[in-house]
Amino acid sequence: MNRNRECIAMLLAGGQGSRLGVLTQTIAKPAVPYGGKYRIIDFPLSNCVNSGIDTVGVLTQYQPLELADYLGNGQAWDLDRADGGVHILSPYQQIAGTSWYKNTANAIYQNIPFIERYNPAYVLILSGDHIYKMNYNKMLQFHKEKDAACTIAMLEVPWEEASRFGLMKTDESGQILEFEEKPAHPTTNTASMGVYIFSWEKLRAYLVADENNPASSNDFGHDLIPAMHAAGERLFGYQFDGYWKDVGTIDSLWEANLDLLNPNVNIQVQDSAWRIYYQNTAAPPAYIAPGAKTRDCLISEGCSVAGAVDYSVLFSGVTVEEGAQVDYSILMPGAVVKKGARVHTAIVAEDAVIGAGAVVGAASETMQEHLEDWGVAVVGKGVVVADGSTVLPKEMISSGEEH
Repeated sequence: MNRNRECIAMLLAGGQGSRLGVLTQTIAKPAVPYGGKYRIIDFPLSNCVNSGIDTVGVLTQYQPLELADYLGNGQAWDLDRADGGVHILSPYQQIAGTSWYKNTANAIYQNIPFIERYNPAYVLILSGDHIYKMNYNKMLQFHKEKDAACTIAMLEVPWEEASRFGLMKTDESGQILEFEEKPAHPTTNTASMGVYIFSWEKLRAYLVADENNPASSNDFGHDLIPAMHAAGERLFGYQFDGYWKDVGTIDSLWEANLDLLNPNVNIQVQDSAWRIYYQNTAAPPAYIAPGAKTRDCLISEGCSVAGAVDYSVLFSGVTVEEGAQVDYSILMPGAVVKKGARVHTAIVAEDAVIGAGAVVGAASETMQEHLEDWGVAVVGKGVVVADGSTVLPKEMISSGEEH
């Protein structure tokens, strides 16, 4: 068996996703549903396959069970291979004497033996919580042309969000002149996408040095990349100009779903030239009852709609009963909205039930008068919202509880 690979991918999928609150109480952030039929992790995995990268290590830690079940043997992404394919990498399986992944660089350090099985020249490091389509092979060619030690995918973000990211300044050739992780007072809005290509020999040396540094927090952005920059290594920024969304917050997850309905946003998940693969489960066609009203919405297989749905995303198996109203909302698999209920500007998680006459969130026209109170209401997995009760904007109802 020839295991040699020019480039393999390591996908960091172990984060808790605490900013997503009740949506990640029982699942890892990359397993959160998105776009009617996908999970967030479908995007980096599909990008790998479409880019010709057939060996992917998925590093799991927090709530790994559902994510591992979803990935299975990788068949949905054409990654069910005897040589290469997708591999679930948990911390307890790795180097003796180590335990939980301490941070991003430490997670890769613990998996050095896995990487060396494939003797790669290059290693692609990915995050499991971003929505985007990207040809990693083009980035790899750029990396090789520049004879880089590390190449970081970058794009411009809104100034008001810049402090959430690693920021960089480059010269005309793309070489990184300055790199700063999540500065309080940004001087640039050119941000790291959390997509890195390293020359493996360089990365291995810096991983070992980082692990042996007791002052390090073992993070790529805070520690390893600044160490490479300080040592004068060749670091380059690779410009990306497509759609990219970090869905690490409730608001950004809500926005990313509704972006699919916006004709002015170029995301095109149904693009046949760059397919986003997913674990497909058979379901009957959606049923839209006589008298139902639907406008500018995405309704998946297995849904039953008898009420009114406007500018919303409905996942498989969602029920909206007669007289119910749903707008600017995300209803995840199996969610039920009973008769006369109103769901506005909300995320309703899997198998949650919104009781008859209940009100979740607030209508957009109401919120225009009280912008300081605007926010996405969130109902957790399996929650039963009692008949006639109210869930306020920005309120978050925990999983498994009756409200």
